[in-house]
Amino acid sequence: MKIAVIEDHALMRDLLVKACREAMPGSVVSGARDVAGGLELCRISQPDVVILDLALPDRDGLDALDDLLAASPRSKIIGISGYTDEFTLHRAVHSKLHGFVDKNEQTVETLTDAVAAVQNGQRYLSSLAQAAHLTQRQDPVSFDKILSEREQGLLGLFGSGLTNEQIAAEVGLSELTVRNYRCRLLAKLGFRTSPELIRYALEKGFTRPSAFRPQLQSRG
Repeated sequence: MKIAVIEDHALMRDLLVKACREAMPGSVVSGARDVAGGLELCRISQPDVVILDLALPDRDGLDALDDLLAASPRSKIIGISGYTDEFTLHRAVHSKLHGFVDKNEQTVETLTDAVAAVQNGQRYLSSLAQAAHLTQRQDPVSFDKILSEREQGLLGLFGSGLTNEQIAAEVGLSELTVRNYRCRLLAKLGFRTSPELIRYALEKGFTRPSAFRPQLQSRG
């Protein structure tokens, strides 16, 4: 079996490569540090399984799924992430991933179970992802039920502290349209101010703290 590990942290990548080799004797395991390297690795080696970190330096792992599957159509892709917020887990569960493992509960046994499951045509979700998916399905006001995909995407930008003008320039909409989206999000989520919207975006995982730019904090 051929396995590709796409992980930007060298120590974690080396540990995953070593764990796969030891737990699955005979496996040929290679590593890459980013999506660009991972795409090249997949094109060349056509791995049976890809272990993909979802937070990579050059590109979001989930956004790269289509390209990875185009490069190696028969690969089974297992996503791994240390982020366990609602938005990350929602995206992972509803993506084309064949499996998902939370880094915080990942053991060698968990990883080998995930690899075995996807190789047998099953989808593998860690216990945390399963629980989060069930909770979200049962919540009548979860964000996926009240916000469109467009609104979810813009919420991440509002949560970064950008002004309407800056967001308009980034996504190619008019400033008025962006302002209307901001007002619509405030109303749907039951908020009155942009700081409340920012806090919600950070808490739910639409925005990472590292992406927040307080000097550009939005108005209104």
